[in-house]
Amino acid sequence: MRNAPAAGRTVPTIAVAGAEFAAEPCGALWWPQERLLAVADLHLEKGSALARRGALLPPYDTAATVSRLAATVTRLHPRTVIALGDSFHDTGAGARIDAASRAALAALQRGRTWIWVAGNHDPCPPDGIPGDWYAELAVGPVVFRHEPDPAAPAGEIAGHLHPVAKVSLKGRGIRRRCFAGDGRRLVMPAFGAYAGGLNVLDPAFAGLFAAASLCAWMLGASAVYPLPRRRLLPD
Repeated sequence: MRNAPAAGRTVPTIAVAGAEFAAEPCGALWWPQERLLAVADLHLEKGSALARRGALLPPYDTAATVSRLAATVTRLHPRTVIALGDSFHDTGAGARIDAASRAALAALQRGRTWIWVAGNHDPCPPDGIPGDWYAELAVGPVVFRHEPDPAAPAGEIAGHLHPVAKVSLKGRGIRRRCFAGDGRRLVMPAFGAYAGGLNVLDPAFAGLFAAASLCAWMLGASAVYPLPRRRLLPD
């Protein structure tokens, strides 16, 4: 059974190809039937990659991302964790992770199956990072992969596009990360601290969802807010 939500947390259910998942406010997806936790686009060591190009950002994105992931893993106790690609910002990211973050990540992996799905930023496993690597993985009625495929049959869960939703609330525009889906396919929000976002109405999402069925689940501090297509605004 799924652990009970903490007080004040609202966790809606998202159906994909008949399977029911819980949308966590942190941006993770929980499948209680399988005790499976999925996250997408961690982009570990994006800060150090940008620093090498002269963009001096605080070098704490990996620690912050791993800490948020640890809190979710500790609360839900998954049997399996799947990271849906672009877990590492580039092929050298594994070597740049500091010892503390590396140890924290290793601690999360102990006692459970940990699966890295290859992404466009991390097509190959970084040296010294444990876990199993797959191009994609089918579990029951769904397939987990990095990039959504418009030609894929119902049951796809992917990342890559970093969806965000924009709405108007009391005359003010609000733009936040979101899950985006239509019952056949779900695109997950980026989990990484420094990952950006793309509006779900952007042409990059064209062909992925049935317009009439599109729903965005916007992340809040302690809740996830379902939003029908009619509420969504372009940037």
